[in-house]
Amino acid sequence: MLPTGGQYPVPRSTPLLLATALVLCSCIFVPRTTQRYDSACGITERHMTLDAYQVGAFGGCRNEGCAELLVLAGAVSAASLVVSGSVVVVGEVVYWLEARGRCLAR
Repeated sequence: MLPTGGQYPVPRSTPLLLATALVLCSCIFVPRTTQRYDSACGITERHMTLDAYQVGAFGGCRNEGCAELLVLAGAVSAASLVVSGSVVVVGEVVYWLEARGRCLAR
C-alpha cells in the first residue's frame, strides 16, 4: 500500500546507485576535426566527430556536498553535449558544402 500525502519511501541504496550512475556517466563532449581523402573527386575532405572524455571521479565528498557535485557534473555533461553536438552538426554541413564546391570545381 502506498503512503498518503504524495510521499514515497526512498530505499537506502538509492543515493548510492544514483551517485554511481552519475559518476560513470559524467563525461564531457568535444568536437574533433578529421580529414579523409575522397578518391572520386581527388580532394581531401574534412569531417567533424564528437569525442567523449570521462571526467575524474569525486573523492572525499559527503552527503549534500557530494549530491551537489554530482548534479553539477551531470549539468556540465549535458551542456557540453548540446553545445559540442551543435558545433559538429554545423561543421559537418559547412565541410560538406565546401567539399561539394571543390569537387564541382575540378
